[in-house]
Amino acid sequence: MVTEWIQLLIFLFALLIFSPLFGLGLYKVYLYKTSGFEKFLYKICGIDPNRNMDWKEYALSLLVFNFFGFYYCFNSIFQNYLPLNPENFPGLVWDLAFNTAVSFTTNTNWQAYSGESTLSFFSQMAGLTTQNFLSATTGLCVLLALSRGISVNYNVFALGNFWKDMIRGTLYVLLPLSFIFALFLVGFGVVQTFSESVSAITLEGNTQIIPLGPVASQVAIKQLGTNGGGYFGVNASHPFENPSPISNFLQMFSILILPGACVFYTEE
Repeated sequence: MVTEWIQLLIFLFALLIFSPLFGLGLYKVYLYKTSGFEKFLYKICGIDPNRNMDWKEYALSLLVFNFFGFYYCFNSIFQNYLPLNPENFPGLVWDLAFNTAVSFTTNTNWQAYSGESTLSFFSQMAGLTTQNFLSATTGLCVLLALSRGISVNYNVFALGNFWKDMIRGTLYVLLPLSFIFALFLVGFGVVQTFSESVSAITLEGNTQIIPLGPVASQVAIKQLGTNGGGYFGVNASHPFENPSPISNFLQMFSILILPGACVFYTEE
């Protein structure tokens, strides 16, 4: 019993220590001087990062962006024609594809399927993992718009630029954190491979199919973006997605660190 209380106190202490630091990091990210690569992205996308948007334009840009995210994710109906499908899974039926696309676009992440027996590697990586990034950075953009709207230095007619906020949130917050976290997960035993499922003989003499795949890379942004939709149907209850007490601690910490940081984020 004492051990459990110590673990809980360590977890809460780590969260209280790192949340303000991450909140300060978020603040600095959105004040950071534009990098060369960022300028390149703005140029090829036709974005003017210095152009302020009012609340209507900011909201419209957000909705348009997520509509295309939904359409992109909906293409899982064609996964049988796409690469990285070693199990030869068929395309999703339209209603399941629609349900999944809406769910992952809105950061709801309800899953009416088991990913390991339904989705190809490509659908998991290029579809759901990508959408995990996009829906999470959309949430950050909403936070920015809200905080700027009530800030003395902003108003509802000058909330910043949605496209700039979206790119910065993805490029400087979610991508580096997810990359580092995925490396930790792999180090503690989470599966990350393009090998197809393994067939094994059980002690009873039956054949069992053991699914594999690029799990760690999806789990990282799933937790950091508070997405919830995992690679396996049982999510973090699966030993390949959460194999040890340390990986469980890291995943619990990661799912709360950005929401905690948002509490400490402020606009001057």
